[in-house]
Amino acid sequence: MTFEETYLNDNILDALYDMHFEDMTPVQERCIPEILDGYDVLGVAQTGTGKTAAYLLPILSMLDDGDYPKDAINCVIMSPTRELAQQIDQAMQGFGYYLDGISSVAVYGGNDGNRYDQELRGLRLGADVIIATPGRLLSHLKVGNLDLSRCSFFVLDEADRMLDMGFSDDILKIVAELPQSCQRVMFSATMPGKIRELAMSLLHNPVEVKLAVSKPAEKIQQSAYVCYEPQKLGIIEHLFKAGDLQRVIIFSGKKDKVKDITRRLKKMKINCAEMHSDLEQRERDEVMLRFKAGQVDVLVATDIVSRGIDIDDIRIVINYDVPHDAEDYVHRIGRTARADRDGMAITFVSDMDIYRFQSIEHFLGKEVEKRPLPEGLGEAPIYTKREKKHANMRRNGRWHSHGNSKKENGNKGRNGGKTGNRQRKEHRKGSATNQ
Repeated sequence: MTFEETYLNDNILDALYDMHFEDMTPVQERCIPEILDGYDVLGVAQTGTGKTAAYLLPILSMLDDGDYPKDAINCVIMSPTRELAQQIDQAMQGFGYYLDGISSVAVYGGNDGNRYDQELRGLRLGADVIIATPGRLLSHLKVGNLDLSRCSFFVLDEADRMLDMGFSDDILKIVAELPQSCQRVMFSATMPGKIRELAMSLLHNPVEVKLAVSKPAEKIQQSAYVCYEPQKLGIIEHLFKAGDLQRVIIFSGKKDKVKDITRRLKKMKINCAEMHSDLEQRERDEVMLRFKAGQVDVLVATDIVSRGIDIDDIRIVINYDVPHDAEDYVHRIGRTARADRDGMAITFVSDMDIYRFQSIEHFLGKEVEKRPLPEGLGEAPIYTKREKKHANMRRNGRWHSHGNSKKENGNKGRNGGKTGNRQRKEHRKGSATNQ
């Protein structure tokens, strides 16, 4: 399906033409019409699927078409990190190139006083679109720098990362400032229970769009160590003693483990740095810049950097813990074997995580090679198949998937649906026929 077949207005289509965007990705094809029709949307899609355009394009089209107040903040887009906020802001500049009078301001932490003053001016002038990290936006809200009572659109991007970084309370405080009529869109790469609970509290009868998770690149050489938890640091030591490892990311689900691993590597004189939520944004930026520049050989991190980081020369990814699910596994090991390079992914599977890793192998459609433990570390757990524990799960009637009967039963989106874009599309068709 092409963008021309949607109800996006001509100014947006002109920008897409200049950017050589013609065919929509699956997430765009399924989300853009629903957002244009005024529905809340819950999207489950990985980074790199085109989800930013999936929500930006219809919202910008409606802002350009609609009679929205000029002195109000009409759209808030929440991002977990400064880096993603900057990427969204850059996309906004491209998609909105032909939009007159649609203003935006990026609001994120880790900046000097001049940046704060620029944000303040934009907020007070009533920028149409605010792209913000939760902490920074909340700080502006607390001192009365902005009013969200007339906001028409709210987007929560990478919601799973927001919860991982501890932003749950901040998000709820910000949402409390929005009017009930505000159309809401939420994207997450994964859908654990906490994310679904958050979605149920934020969204009204959302259209749920879920894309299948892509398999890891074939060039990634995957392997695993089956071990007990106390043996993991010994395996790390063995790997780094066995070879001169560079351009490595070690992922752990807990920041305390990240600190332990970093301490052990530094004792071995390994050039490493750590990345987790205890660091200030300025410190995280500095670590990432050093790693990108090759000044750091090994980055030890929580999942804060498992998505959306554009580094093409990572050679090895080590999962110190088994990721929660297949989606997280794909995101982590997807940092390697990029730009036609080869890569390696090694996962440490503790005795408590065997079933979880078997679920990942089931998704992969193959068994991952198991490496023997290094000498001197003792016996490994037996890698036996475990029976899945069944839980009583009750489906909530509020939820429906893409393509259900919401339109048959007369249920409309928050804004009652949009007709102006349809009329413009018919007009475009008529004009083309007459030429």
